[in-house]
Amino acid sequence: MTVAIRVIPCLDVDAGRVVKGVNFENLRDAGDPVELASRYDREGADEVTFLDVSASSGNRETTYDVVRRTAEQVFVPLTVGGGVRAVDDVDRLLRAGADKVGVNTAAIARPELIAEIADRFGSQVLVLSVDARRTTGDARTDSGYEVTTHGGRRGTGIDAVGWAARAAELGAGEILLNSMDADGTTSGFDLEMFAAVRREVRVPLIASGGAGTTEHFVEAARAGADAVLAASVFHFGALTVGQVKDALRDAGIEVR
Repeated sequence: MTVAIRVIPCLDVDAGRVVKGVNFENLRDAGDPVELASRYDREGADEVTFLDVSASSGNRETTYDVVRRTAEQVFVPLTVGGGVRAVDDVDRLLRAGADKVGVNTAAIARPELIAEIADRFGSQVLVLSVDARRTTGDARTDSGYEVTTHGGRRGTGIDAVGWAARAAELGAGEILLNSMDADGTTSGFDLEMFAAVRREVRVPLIASGGAGTTEHFVEAARAGADAVLAASVFHFGALTVGQVKDALRDAGIEVR
């Protein structure tokens, strides 16, 4: 059975504002998260992803407030990530209005967190975010891709493909695979990295990083993506959700 591909705008939020840069540096203000989420909902987005890029303990209440206000205005699934370190964090975000919760750094430090969240809330709630980059020379991993933290600035030495496969086994319901080499650019999705993970993982995969044209979204869908995620091209008006969906339909790809 063919699964309709999802188009997902991503809101990177810092201190209550949507921002965008390259590898989370040189950030530009892109607007109010509630207003942007409402706009994408009206444009036909299938989901909205909300990432707290500062994720400091002092900013958490701001995050919960923005999530509450956003959830009141949108009628599509809302995924929230950033600073999720424990099962209780997931509980609070779900109570604030999130439909799914993304985990990243805390799961790298303690993979058991994935199973704990899945056991309590179900795998459908959990999205594992994998920020990966290519490796070369002595730093090369088996797959040629490495898991990173801190917006791609810090390597872990963990093989990205192996980590995605392990996370799926532990209970992750979806994998958000973000190419840090292409993050914030318009160079296109890293289709080789995506294909490498697709061969090892059966849970839904979300392609992220590098979308610049409608053809990039089509290429990701043809490579087997279950969803495509982008930020800058939507925030700054280069493309609309509707244009991406039209291009996917024209290419014979089923959309929601």
